[in-house]
Amino acid sequence: MSIRGAKITAVSHYLPERRLTNKDLAKIVDTSDTWIFERTGIRERRVAAKGQGTSDLGAEAAKLALAQRGLDPAELDLIIVATVTPDMFFPSSACLVQTKIGAGKAWGFDLSGACSGFIYALTTAAQFVATGAHDKVLVIGADVMTSIIDFQDRATCVLFGDGAGAVLIEPAEDGERGIIDFILRSDGAGGRYLYMPAGGSLNPASEETVRKRMHYVHQDGRSVFKFAVRGMADISQQILDKHGLKVSDLKLYIPHQANLRIIQAAVEKMELAKGQVAINIDRYANTTAATIPICLSEAVESKQVQRKDLILMASFGAGFTWGSLLLRWEI
Repeated sequence: MSIRGAKITAVSHYLPERRLTNKDLAKIVDTSDTWIFERTGIRERRVAAKGQGTSDLGAEAAKLALAQRGLDPAELDLIIVATVTPDMFFPSSACLVQTKIGAGKAWGFDLSGACSGFIYALTTAAQFVATGAHDKVLVIGADVMTSIIDFQDRATCVLFGDGAGAVLIEPAEDGERGIIDFILRSDGAGGRYLYMPAGGSLNPASEETVRKRMHYVHQDGRSVFKFAVRGMADISQQILDKHGLKVSDLKLYIPHQANLRIIQAAVEKMELAKGQVAINIDRYANTTAATIPICLSEAVESKQVQRKDLILMASFGAGFTWGSLLLRWEI
């Protein structure tokens, strides 16, 4: 199989209609709009409707991306869904998306990389295209985080929201770069700082696990903050150095939207200009695997990104997982 370039040919996103503001949360838990915004930069987040799962959000984002490209779903070869909140353990959300959008020829799978899931999935898709194995791969980052959040815990319930983003990956044409390079990392020693204790094979669902509220996100915020700032900034600089690039060469830096303070600290460490950084955490909070594609989609919609612009994505999430991906926009 020959090695060829891979590029994004379409990007879109989908967000549930319901908005949950900080003031709404203040009616549920001991908090306030000021307390939340000063510590996180979040003002509101979206919440999936009852009965609306990750595959539903992902399917809507996928339909929009395919329509943007003018592509029949039947032409898709592969669907990768990055998520930590699949509709159920099995079948995969990718299989559910496949049937919901009518992509009968495609095979698919879910990828669990937490907040780094989209970059992990995008990198994986690029390999299938680069080797010539597939020509059209759909990558979705989607999560319904409100389904695993404890709304009695003000330290975590204010941080997350629901949403989905999708991109289509196809071969790059002659003279195009598309996805240039990536660096991915993981360190399982950090797993104890951000995790959901129950629901898997170690602690199957039981009356006890439910009573102990073990089916919700548990986080050591200080440890995650410290590792996230260093991880995102360092791995972003590494990929720039590898290619002999300067921060000023970037048109857009898309960091994972976990906390505005984390973003600001990483940006300051890298010495990026404010106009180079994509930020929407104030409106959507942390949508985990969906944050980066949503940011990219909005940047394209607003024409903040133009053809041949250089884009750098960076993420950090549970695992610990982190990574950076460098690409040239070729649409």
